[in-house]
Amino acid sequence: MNSALSALPRYDPSGEVNVRGFAGSMGVYAVACAAAVATARSSGRTPDSYDVADLVVGAVATHKLSRLLAKGAVTSPVRAPFTEFAGPAGSSEHVDRIRGSHGVRHTVGELLSCPFCLDVWIATAYVAGLALAPRATRAWAAVFSVIGTSDFLQQAYSRLRDD
Repeated sequence: MNSALSALPRYDPSGEVNVRGFAGSMGVYAVACAAAVATARSSGRTPDSYDVADLVVGAVATHKLSRLLAKGAVTSPVRAPFTEFAGPAGSSEHVDRIRGSHGVRHTVGELLSCPFCLDVWIATAYVAGLALAPRATRAWAAVFSVIGTSDFLQQAYSRLRDD
C-alpha cells in the first residue's frame, strides 16, 4: 500500500483524483467482503452456485436501489451531508456536487452519488445475503425488482403517450 501511495504524485501531479480516499474505501470493502466470507464459512452457508433467477432479480433490484440512493430526490437527505444539490435531473432525480475535494466526506460523497459505485457494494451485500439470509434477501430483491420494473413501465408509458 505504501508503494501505491508513494506513486500518487506521479499518477496525479495536480491532485485532482481522490486516490487516498479511494484506497480507503477499497480497504473498507475488502474488510466487509472478508467478514462476509468468514461469517458464511463459519455458519456453513457457502452456496455452490446461484440460481439464474436470483441473479436476474438481484441485478434489477441492485440497479434500482443504487439509482434510488445515488440520484433519488427522496433520498437526498442521505446524500446531503456529503453532497450539495446542483439541479434536477428529471423523473424525481437530482444531480449533486460532491462536498470537499478530499477526505472522508468527499469519498463518501463520491460513493453515494455514483450508482455505478453503489452497484458494487449493493451487489456484494445481495450475494452475501443469499448465503446468510436467503429468505429476507430474496424478499428485498423482489421488492426492488418490482419497483425497478414498474419505473421502467412508467417511463415507457409516458413516452408512448407523448408521441
